[in-house]
Amino acid sequence: QVEVVESGGGLVQPGGSLTLSCKGSRLSLEYYNIGWFRQAPGKEREGVSCISSVGNTTYYDHSVKGRFTISRDNAKNLVYLQMNSLKPEDTAVYFCAADPLRVSLFTSDYKFWGQGTQVTVSS
Repeated sequence: QVEVVESGGGLVQPGGSLTLSCKGSRLSLEYYNIGWFRQAPGKEREGVSCISSVGNTTYYDHSVKGRFTISRDNAKNLVYLQMNSLKPEDTAVYFCAADPLRVSLFTSDYKFWGQGTQVTVSS
């Protein structure tokens, strides 16, 4: 069983937009810091963005800053990643992860992981 579930991936043209969702399946996300990560074929998993449990702290990797926005709705037990101006290099499997203590872009700081959703940016 997984504690968080990602959705919203798909195929989009360059310059397009997608919104990913992370839902707590066995977790109440309001108590957790959430990170979004991605892994392209043949590459290591990398941090994209993260948000603190109450939403007052956010971080972005330089490669997505200004294009991606992370937000959360704790009443709905959801965290979102709005992705605009998508580029082919954004193609990857996107994962959300939860941790009660740490908010960072490091994979090693997160305790609970989803199974990922595929995002493909191609014309």
